[in-house]
Amino acid sequence: MNVFIPLVIGVLLGYILRRGEKKPNLETPVSVALLAMIFFLGVKTGEVQVNGLWLLGVSTLFAVATIAGSLLFALGVRT
Repeated sequence: MNVFIPLVIGVLLGYILRRGEKKPNLETPVSVALLAMIFFLGVKTGEVQVNGLWLLGVSTLFAVATIAGSLLFALGVRT
């Protein structure tokens, strides 16, 4: 689904409602929509299958390389 169509409709609706005397309370619908988006993001994330041991190894290697690179850069800048 195209994301821009609902975005433009929402902007236009907000512009129209801004001119009215009584502003609607949108706190509850926005909170419900946000929680639904977070829920469905979690469902989609849970569907992904990963090799945990390989991911742990790569993440550890990346962390060590990042720390080592930062230390070497700091030593190079200091002198």
